[in-house]
Amino acid sequence: MPKLKINNVEIEVAPGTNLLQAAEQMGIEIPRFCYHDKLSVPGNCRMCLVEVKPGPPKPQASCCLAAADGMEVLTDSELVHKARKGVMEFLLINHPLDCPICDQGGECDLQDQAVAYGYDRSRYFEAKRAVKDKELGPVVKTVMTRCIQCTRCVRFASEIAGVDDLGLLNRGEDVEIGTYIEKTMASEMSGNLVDVCPVGALTSAPYEFTARPWELRKVESVDVMDAVGCNIRVDVRGNEVMRILPRLNEAINETWLADKSRLAMDGLKRQRLDRPYVRRDGKLVEASWEDAFAFAADKLKGLQGAQMAALAGDLACAESVYALKKFMNGLGSNMLECRVDGAAIDVSAPASWRFNTTIAGLEQADAVVLVGCNPRTEAPLINARIRKVWYNKRVPVYVIGQKIDLNYPYTYLGAGVDALEKLSIKAERPAMILGTAALQRADASAVLAAVRAKAVVNEGWNGFNYLHTAAGRMGALMLGFTPPQGQFSWQGIKAVWLNNVDTDVVKSIPADAFVIYQGHHGDAGAARADVIFPAATYTEKNATYVNTEGRVQQTRQATSPVGQAKEDWKIIRAFSEVIGKPLSFNTLADLRAAMAKDVPAFGAVDAITPVAWSDFGKAGTLDAKPFGTAVANYYQTCVISRASVTMAQCTEAFVKPLAMAAE
Repeated sequence: MPKLKINNVEIEVAPGTNLLQAAEQMGIEIPRFCYHDKLSVPGNCRMCLVEVKPGPPKPQASCCLAAADGMEVLTDSELVHKARKGVMEFLLINHPLDCPICDQGGECDLQDQAVAYGYDRSRYFEAKRAVKDKELGPVVKTVMTRCIQCTRCVRFASEIAGVDDLGLLNRGEDVEIGTYIEKTMASEMSGNLVDVCPVGALTSAPYEFTARPWELRKVESVDVMDAVGCNIRVDVRGNEVMRILPRLNEAINETWLADKSRLAMDGLKRQRLDRPYVRRDGKLVEASWEDAFAFAADKLKGLQGAQMAALAGDLACAESVYALKKFMNGLGSNMLECRVDGAAIDVSAPASWRFNTTIAGLEQADAVVLVGCNPRTEAPLINARIRKVWYNKRVPVYVIGQKIDLNYPYTYLGAGVDALEKLSIKAERPAMILGTAALQRADASAVLAAVRAKAVVNEGWNGFNYLHTAAGRMGALMLGFTPPQGQFSWQGIKAVWLNNVDTDVVKSIPADAFVIYQGHHGDAGAARADVIFPAATYTEKNATYVNTEGRVQQTRQATSPVGQAKEDWKIIRAFSEVIGKPLSFNTLADLRAAMAKDVPAFGAVDAITPVAWSDFGKAGTLDAKPFGTAVANYYQTCVISRASVTMAQCTEAFVKPLAMAAE
C-alpha cells in the first residue's frame, strides 16, 4: 500500500487511490467540477490542481493521478492558489451572471468555489457567447449557456442510465453538450442529471422558480413508489412538499433516485381525500368523523367474523397492517389478504418472497437471470445495479419472458417455461430474479418450484430473488396479513375493509358487500366504498416499510395530513373503540413495541433479518404461455403517481410514442 505525504502529513492508502480521494480521507477539501465518485474520471475541468513532488514544475490534476510511494503533495501552496484562480477565471469567461434567478443559486458548486477559490474581479470584457437550450423532456430544464462542459451529464447518461443521448459537440470556443439529433432523453433516471450538474445548466423543470434552498426544511425519509425503498430527503416549505432528492445509501440506491420517486410528489396534493364520506342514496356525501364511524359501526353490527374481510394495498404501511390485523382478529375474522396484485406467493416460506441476494449483493454475482420481470420499469434502482455489474465486470445477463428494452445487452433465452426448463448457466454465483408477473398465473406454484430448482443456494451465496413491485407488500407478508392456508375467498363476505387498496381487485368484491375504504386518494377503492376514512400519505406520517430484500425502514413525517385526514393506525384504533373492541396500544411507540414483539424483525430498523432457506412451490405441469411483466407504464403505478401532472407529462412524452410505434 503506497505511503505518501499530503501537506506534510503521512498517509497510507489503498492501491489505485487517486490524490483527490487520499486528501478526502484526511479531511482535506480539494475543489472539483468534473470529478464524481460514481462516474469515470475525465480530468477535464482542472479545478483540482495540486503541487506534486517529485514531479514536473507545474500543478497536477489530483483526480486522475494515482497515489504512489514517496509522493509529497501540497494542496494549499502559492502555486496551487494561483493555478486554481486561473482555472476559475477561465471557467467564468462565458458564464452568465444568472445567480439571482438561477434555481441552483444557494446550492451551486460553481458559486461556492468561485467564492472560495476565485478572483474578486474579472479581466474579461468581451461579449459572452450564448448556447441554444436543449429540449430533454418534462423532467430536466436546460440553460446551456451556463454549462462549463464538465461532462458529468454525458458520463452519467452513458455509464449509469445507459442512454447514449448526450455528447460533447464541436471544438474550442464552439464546444457544447447536446443530443446532436434533437430528441428528449427517454430515461427513468434522467432527474439525476440535475443532481450531478455542478452549475445551473440542468435544473428540475417541475421545481423551476418555486423555492430557494434556504427556505426549505429538510426531512430524511424513505421512498414508497416501488419496493426498493430508496433513501430520500423531503424538502418542505410550510405544509407543502417542494421537492424530493436522493439520500446516500450504498446498500440500496447509492446516490441515485428514479424519476417517479423524485417527481411524483405533485400527486400528493391532487385528488386528495381530506374528509370522511358516507354513501347515502347511492351518492358519497361529506360527513364528520363521528358520523362516519357510527355509520360504519352500524353496518357491521350483527355480522359474524366469517362474514368480514380486509385487504392491504400497495402503499399500506406496516403499522396500519398490524393494527388492522389485530382489529379484524378481534372481530373474529381471519380472511385477510395483502397479495392484491394477484401473485400467488407461497406465504409459508419467507425465503420465497425475498430478494435474498440483496441489492448490493448483486455486485458479487457472476451471472444474472431475469424471469418474467422488467427491472427497468419495476425497480429502476435494481436495474441500475444490474447495469453497474454488467458495465464494470461484463457479467452476462439472461432474460426469460418478454423481449424488453433494458439499458444493457442481454441474451434472450425464450418467452416461456420451456426456456426456464432448459436453463443451464455455468456460473458459481448466478442471481435469479423472479418477477411478480411470473406468479400471476395458474401454474404459479410450479413456476416457483422450477426457479427454486435452478437457483444456486449454498453457505456463501443465495441466488434466489423475488422482485416485489409495491412498498407495502413485504411488510404485510412478514406480519402474516394473509388468509388461513394462504387461500382467500369472497364466499359469504358481507363487509370489506380496504387499507389503501386501489387495484383491480376491488372489482371482484361482492356487489352486496359493505365496503370501508381507508386511503388518501379518490381512486378505484374510493369509488367502490360505502364509507371513506381519509388517511395520510407517506410524507405525512411516521411509518414503517420493508423493502424487497427484507430491510426494515421508517419514513419521517414531513408535513401534516391534509384537511381532516389522519394517520392510518390512528383511524383503526379510534374505530376499534367505537365498535367496542378497543386495541391494546394508544401510541405509536406502543404499537411498534407490540409489532416487534410479534415479529422481531421489526425491532431491527435499517437491517435485514435473515430467514431460513426451505423448500417452496410445488412441482407440476407448466403452462406453455409466455411470461409477462408486472408494470406496463412505469410512470403511473399507484394513486400518487396517477394523480401527478408531471408523471402524466412523462407518459405523454415517453410511453405513448413507444406504444404508437409498436402498433
